[in-house]
Amino acid sequence: MKKLIKYINTNVLFKVAHLNTVTIVTKIIAGILTSKAIAIFIGVEGMALIGNLRNFLSGIQSFAILGFYNGFVKTVGKCKDDALELSKTISTTYYLGFFSTILMSFLCYYNAEFINDFLFSENFNYAYVIQILALALPFYALNMFCFGIMNGFSNYKMLLIINIIGHILGLSVTLYLIYIEHIDGALIAAVITPSLLFLITLVGIVNRRNLMSQIKISHVSLSVLKTYAPYATMALVTAIALPFTSIMIRNFIIDELGIKQAGYWEAMNRISDYYLMFVTSIMTLYIIPRFSEIDNKIEFRKEVFGFYKSVMPIFGLGLLVIYLLRPFVVSLVFSEEFQPVENLFLWQLLGDFVKVLSIVIAYQFLAKKMFMQFIVIEVFLVIILYLTSIYMIDIYGVEGAVMGHFISYLLHFLIVLLVFSNSLFGVVDDEHK
Repeated sequence: MKKLIKYINTNVLFKVAHLNTVTIVTKIIAGILTSKAIAIFIGVEGMALIGNLRNFLSGIQSFAILGFYNGFVKTVGKCKDDALELSKTISTTYYLGFFSTILMSFLCYYNAEFINDFLFSENFNYAYVIQILALALPFYALNMFCFGIMNGFSNYKMLLIINIIGHILGLSVTLYLIYIEHIDGALIAAVITPSLLFLITLVGIVNRRNLMSQIKISHVSLSVLKTYAPYATMALVTAIALPFTSIMIRNFIIDELGIKQAGYWEAMNRISDYYLMFVTSIMTLYIIPRFSEIDNKIEFRKEVFGFYKSVMPIFGLGLLVIYLLRPFVVSLVFSEEFQPVENLFLWQLLGDFVKVLSIVIAYQFLAKKMFMQFIVIEVFLVIILYLTSIYMIDIYGVEGAVMGHFISYLLHFLIVLLVFSNSLFGVVDDEHK
């Protein structure tokens, strides 16, 4: 823990740690207020439909920007003082992102009916929401492009401020639309709020407008694309496979158990997302940079077990408190109609605890660029998640979905331990210290 605190105090990224905390808290409050509004004005059935749309939107957004974001940020950071390389980087990202986003927008717009039937079934007609999504998608892509530039230039404070303002704006728009249009308003808000952030980001990027003149189609570079490829592949596998697996599980619940049961499961997922934001932010900001610096087994082992000893007991205690207070949590975030969600807490919390144990080690795949291993294990995870969830749902009802969540991440954890068993438990000789 001392090393973690020291790193936070000395690393430039963590000089704005307090702002990052404010961002997370703002996001959680916005999420809770949105969930409360959905519970009051729309109900359990609407929660299930919105869950499917949110998962679909997440996958489509990632595909639209080709998973370039992390690779783009790293590349901009490395070449920001080299005008030609910087021009190649932003030109390649802009034009490839532009064409992929436009293609995805056209596909969504002209296949809106098919997508509607996949997400909502033929009983609902929200094809127009998919068409609105298609029109908003390019603005989301432009926003991520601007974010990538600011992030690459280490303009963290501006990024965090934009995020905070964006969450507040998004919350305001969402609450207003839910109040006046109920389920239609919630669905529209889900697809437009990520794109509205672009209006705020423009203010942050205005002092970098000289970079816009560096975007030239003649500077599109194959070498830049090659540096993106591993990051893009990993990002796309994660960002597309997991959301679409969730959609298939939710659709199975709707078909077999009814839409209300799917709404309860989505409500549990939302609560899980809120408390996981804190621990995942610590891992993203500390673990990956730290693992990238480590070049021996002893340091890797110390960091993993140090995290387990310092952070995991606090996280576990927090989960225990949430479990004991689950009736209060459900009534706070949702309404009395969502009381059956209380039965889903145990397996969800256990699964999330194991998930964090697993992800801490799995970040080594990213830090050490072990791309193929990461992809194989991630594909294994989504397949097992789907199969175990379907099997358990058939036996235990909607509670089987959270059981599947626990089982799949337990298996994921065991496999990750096996892959890194030598680094974590093996005998370290002098050569590999």
